[in-house]
Parts: sequence; C-alpha cells; structure tokens
Amino acid sequence: MNSALIIRILGSIGLVEAISMIPAWVIALAYGDGDGPAMLYSMLLTAAVAFLMYFFAHPKERTLRAREGFLIVALSWIFLSVFGALPFLFSGLLPSFPDALFESVSGFTTTGATVLPSFDFMPHGVIFWRSFTHWIGGMGVLVLTLALLPRLADRSSHLMRAESPGPSLSKLVPRIGDSAKILYMIYIALTSMEMIALLFCGLDPYDAAIHALGTAGTGGFSNYGDSVAHFQSGQVELVMTIFMCLFGINFAIFYFGIHRSWKEIRNNEELRWYLGILITAILVLTVMLLPVYGDFSSSIRYASFQTASVVSTSGFCTVDFDLWPVQARMVLFVLMFMGSCAGSTAGGMKVIRVILLLKQGHREIRHTFQPRKVQRIRLDGHGVDESMLHSISAFGFAYIFIVLLGAFLIALEGKYDLITNFTASLTCVSNVGPGFGAVGPSGSFAGYGPYAKIISSLLMLAGRLELYPLLVLFHPNVWKT
Repeated sequence: MNSALIIRILGSIGLVEAISMIPAWVIALAYGDGDGPAMLYSMLLTAAVAFLMYFFAHPKERTLRAREGFLIVALSWIFLSVFGALPFLFSGLLPSFPDALFESVSGFTTTGATVLPSFDFMPHGVIFWRSFTHWIGGMGVLVLTLALLPRLADRSSHLMRAESPGPSLSKLVPRIGDSAKILYMIYIALTSMEMIALLFCGLDPYDAAIHALGTAGTGGFSNYGDSVAHFQSGQVELVMTIFMCLFGINFAIFYFGIHRSWKEIRNNEELRWYLGILITAILVLTVMLLPVYGDFSSSIRYASFQTASVVSTSGFCTVDFDLWPVQARMVLFVLMFMGSCAGSTAGGMKVIRVILLLKQGHREIRHTFQPRKVQRIRLDGHGVDESMLHSISAFGFAYIFIVLLGAFLIALEGKYDLITNFTASLTCVSNVGPGFGAVGPSGSFAGYGPYAKIISSLLMLAGRLELYPLLVLFHPNVWKT
C-alpha cells in the first residue's frame, strides 16, 4: 500500500478545507458575533496539520490503485468531518465532540440532520460554515480537489469513481480533471442563479446564501428553527422547489443541454423516471392532503415542496409532515429510500438503481414461464452488462441491510420507539435529514446520546460514499502492504 501518497493526498485535501473556511471567517468578522477567533483557530489548525501531512510525505510511487483510491475517499471524508467539527467546538456552540462531529458529518454528507438544541443565538460565521459544508460535500470535495490539482486528476480516476454517486462514472470529457472543472462550473452557476432568485424574493444576502448553499448541496441546513417556513413566502418555496428538483438531476444532463445534445436528454431513461416519479408523487400527495388543508392551492404547495425536498434528499421543511395522514407519510417514506438521479448532489439509492432492480424483478417473473428465452435488460436503448446488474443487486441488499443494522444499533441505546430509530437510520443512510417521530421535522437528534450520534455519523458517511468506500476500512486485506 502506498501510504506516503495517501498521506500526501489527504494533506492536499486538508489544505482545501482550510481555504474553504476563509469565507466563514470573513463573515464572522463582519457580523462581530464573537465567533471570529473560533473560525481562525480552526482554519490555522487544519492548515497546519494538512501542511505537515503534505510536505513531509514523500511517495516513491505516484500511481494510485483501486485500493488506495477507496481508502483515500473514506479517510478524507473522516478527516474533513473531524476538522470540520472544530468551529463548533471552539465557538462553544456544540462543546461536546460527538455533537460537533455529528453536525460536521451531517453537513459534509449533505444530510441536514442536527443536534442543535435551539436557534436562539446562532453566530453568523459558524452557521455559514455549517451550510457551506453542504456545498463542499454536495459535489464532493475530491471532485473539487481533482479540479484544483490537475496532476492528481491525471494520475488516476479511482478517486472520482469511488466518490461519485451512482453505479458508474460518467466522464463528460476524456480527462478526469477537465470533467471535474465542468461539473463545478455548472454547480457554481446553478447555485448563483438560485441565490439571485432568492434575493429577488426578498431574502437578505445572508439568508439567500444559506438556503442556496443548502439547496445546491441538497443538505437542508437552515439558520432558522422552523426552516423555510420562517419566511412564509410562496415565492421562496417555489424557487427552492424548482432548484431542489434541478439539483436532483444528473449533472451530465445540464452539460448535454449546454451543448444542445437533445437526443442524449430525450433518450435518458433515468430522467424520464425521475420526472415521472416527482409529478406522480406530487399529485398523489395533493389529493391526500386536500382533507387536511381544505383547498387545492395549499395542498399542492406543501405537497410540491416536501416531495421535492425528500426526493432530492434536501430535507428543508415548510410543514411538519409527521402530522400528515399515514398514507401521505408512507409516500414520503418510500421516496426517502429512492432519492434522485445518479450523478446529482442528492442521496438515496438513486433512481437508476431502482429502475434496474425493477427490471430485474420483471425479468425473473417472465423467466418463470419463458425459461429458455434470452431476456436482456436494456437502459437508454442499450443492453446492460450482467456484471452491473449483479453489482446493483448486491448494493440494494447491502443498502437495506445497513439501514436495518443501523436501526438496531441505534435502538440499543433504548431512548426512542421503533419508528424513530428506524427512520433515524434510514434518513442518515439516505442523507435526507428529517425522519419521523422524535427525529421528524419538528424534532432533532439532540435527544440521542453520544453512542447513537457516533453510529449515526458512520451511517451518514456510509450513505454519502455509497457504502463500499467506508466498508472497505473494516476489511483486513485493505491494510496489507
């Protein structure tokens, strides 16, 4: 194992994180809430450790293998989360390390679950950092590193492959570094467009930035306890609904749109399913909510926002959907599993995996009465390799198993009921944010103890990294030299 190269790359990633703290530090100084020193000390400590790792590791070999790629992905996200927790610790906002780590992991993994007990006093700099972690983690910090460090990008595609959401890696252009730059240009453009739209809706620049960053990263952190409901604005909800849906789309679609590759967009089966599921869920929830809100406009308003929020795994809320009828909650429960498109900033299993799992199930049913017929599964008009189908089946099993195992481990603490513990595990693995029960939209994870918060942090990391990069850390063969 090329340990020196792993340490050097982790150091470069740490330097990127330290630089990323600068905007939050500047905002802390501008608002003068007293959190400026906390941001400064966090930035300097992160930079110092990263500098030592980068400049004192001298790898003899520059080639990355798949094993090193997976290790770097898993270790870098742990590294980011630990040092990303420093502002919460140094500011005193979350003086307990398990709490600070949970908040940091929730930010970087774009989960949006919180342990903050109240929102009475929120220092602007630290809270901005909290939301900025969404934006960094949404596209992936390693994608950002590949965009900034072309030599690293040219060395291997294993980093981007291990971090990218979905069953396969989509290269927009031949060079990985150039693909990463294109992705971030699209990411920045969409984020800027949403922020401008929110400013036109009447939000001040700070609020607009917080909610644009949370939407772009499909994270859901807000600087208000009642989330987006604080604004009581249909315009704000409409803008955020549209952008939550957009950030749930594979970013390759935007690239095709820019280059007017309309055939690629029309033939994209995952996009058609994604839009169909969104529209169907909104219409079904609207009908179910008519007896609750009494009029069509309110029903479709809340149904649209919460559907977009759950499908994109953003986790923003305008109402407490835990109070909705059980049928409506079941719709949201199913959507929490699914998530959005591969290649987006959203979490969940991804629509493309759901499509292929359904097609595999349909093929098995047909095979019972047509056993001799060769039946190949097709996607976007092309045949799908059986190796990918087997991989997706294994992922589906592992996903459900991790959710169940996580629920069991959390339940060992003995604090909450079955629904709360199960949806806490599900919302962490799917990176959604709010669940049901005590961890619903009006609740938080603050009631759990340190043990459950550490387990939840691991579940969030596993979900964001598509399970395998984190799981390989526990395989003894990975650590062999």
